[in-house]
Amino acid sequence: MHKQLLHMQEYLGLLIAVARRRLKQAVLSRVDRRRLTVQQFWMLVALSEHPGVSQARIAERLHADAPTVSRALSVLLERRLVRTDLDPSDRRRTRVTMTAAGQRLVAELAPVAAEIRAAVIDRMSPEEIAAVRNGLLRVIDNLERFETRSPRRLANP
Repeated sequence: MHKQLLHMQEYLGLLIAVARRRLKQAVLSRVDRRRLTVQQFWMLVALSEHPGVSQARIAERLHADAPTVSRALSVLLERRLVRTDLDPSDRRRTRVTMTAAGQRLVAELAPVAAEIRAAVIDRMSPEEIAAVRNGLLRVIDNLERFETRSPRRLANP
């Protein structure tokens, strides 16, 4: 029984990896000429849907760590697609907003994001969508707990 459960866990991990790779390929094949990474694409989409959010909120929304968001944001700032402004209610925090150039680009990208999101859930019932979402959130939580409680092993010290 344990061996069968282990096989199912490995298979689930493989399916998650394949789905992630396919999603990445779908984005890149549509935005590659715009010189955007997958992270930059989804960051611009998130900013269009939630203008003026903090960098921490972007990380939360994208389920990304702070360094990943910081790197992607740096490129978008250099390309003048976004700008940062001090938060008037908290001077330690910055708010990220799109520039006019960023808004023009997002106007082109929004249909791509909608198309990809629709493709992901095509022919799925609302119950299936909820089950997959809940299952993936559980997987993410399980792996986060695993990382915090399990020491990392060194490869051949």
